[in-house]
Amino acid sequence: MASYNPVAAVLRGLDVLQAVNAHDPADLKTIHAATGHDKATIIRMLETLIHAGYVVQDPESGAYLVTGRTLQLSAGYDRARQFELLLAPALKAFRTEVGWPSDFATLDGTEMIVVETSRDTGPMSFNRRRGFRAPVLRTSIGRAYLAFCPEAKRAELIAALRQRAEAGGPAVPTDAEIAALVDQVRAEGYATMDEGYSSDEYNGSFWAVAVPVMAGDRIWGALNLMMLKQATTPERVREELLPKLKAAADGLAAAFAEAGV
Repeated sequence: MASYNPVAAVLRGLDVLQAVNAHDPADLKTIHAATGHDKATIIRMLETLIHAGYVVQDPESGAYLVTGRTLQLSAGYDRARQFELLLAPALKAFRTEVGWPSDFATLDGTEMIVVETSRDTGPMSFNRRRGFRAPVLRTSIGRAYLAFCPEAKRAELIAALRQRAEAGGPAVPTDAEIAALVDQVRAEGYATMDEGYSSDEYNGSFWAVAVPVMAGDRIWGALNLMMLKQATTPERVREELLPKLKAAADGLAAAFAEAGV
């Protein structure tokens, strides 16, 4: 555990920067919905980020956009780049096979970061790009990773999420609620998107399932399948699509292991 309390203002600033990056461009209402911070705080954070050169404001629309300087923040993160050559053709082929887009994400700090997605083309290309950061406890990819990662890593991650919540970040369920979620995902072998998250991010029209990408005790991340609710049923997903998703995840794990990623 850290010997000091997190700097709440820094965490709020990072939340705002993440929201702008995820929705680029983003207006004040969008940032407020994504972060939950009050609008006065958001404006202070935005003005600070503009001063630091990470965000600019469009003079015509008033929306906020990230600048090229934000790329410097990921300059030292090499693991995601190691995945890319293996992921792009595999996710493209999987989308051709099943007709729905997928994301591969891995843990980065207290969030999942989308390393590769097959949503870059087609009607479901919105809101998820490489580098999109997804909450662990509300998304299928986060829940799949949480349930199947090593127990020590899970405890460390939950502790970090609680520490962030104490500093003003998103609330965290009780230990009993998290344990029940983990048990359910492990028993079923897959995770689903939280309904509240689907409502917040996709107007309740979409949902996702995800499985871990792992071999033995080694876990690289999680692979999801994103679907339009009105176009499929949970029964079809479990019977037809889930086996294909698991096979794709197993293929990725084998490729990662062979490549020494």
